[in-house]
Amino acid sequence: MADTSQLISGVAERYASSLFELALESGAIDKVGADLDRFQALLDESEDLRRLVASPVFTAEEQLNAVSAVAAKAGIDGLVANFLKVVAGNRRLFAVPGMIRAYRQIAADHRGEITAEVTTAHALTKEQETELKSALKGVTGKDVTIAVTIDPAILGGLIVKVGSRQIDTSLRTKLSTLKLALKEVG
Repeated sequence: MADTSQLISGVAERYASSLFELALESGAIDKVGADLDRFQALLDESEDLRRLVASPVFTAEEQLNAVSAVAAKAGIDGLVANFLKVVAGNRRLFAVPGMIRAYRQIAADHRGEITAEVTTAHALTKEQETELKSALKGVTGKDVTIAVTIDPAILGGLIVKVGSRQIDTSLRTKLSTLKLALKEVG
């Protein structure tokens, strides 16, 4: 069986690159990023929207109509609305989350920033985000943009991925390590 994660990644990067080029030409890199973030927030909040995006059961026309309506209702217009329509029409909605991540990465590279993927058990306050960005800037020497994912399963702490490096201070990992150590002792 083919590795679909690589396929999704390639599709996501190609679409994101095209969207970035259009945003660059029209001087709308930040607006496109904000609209994509708004659509990602909608995906995070709605199980029905995630099902529409991921399910092959819906026809291209149904996905196109639904995504058009969601974008209009959310105030997403211009490049991103057209982009979502093209993606839906081409039956590539399943790759939209990857496209959004790829766009963020391309935009950050363009600004000379690096992106850190941060997983937390609970939402971070603005002060915590600022402190984390500052600490990561001290380590990397570059401005850092953080993409926060909330996963209550890690129980507490953080998992930070910057490039190929990962720092895992989650309570779940610490408990797993302790459990393994206790098994070896007993």
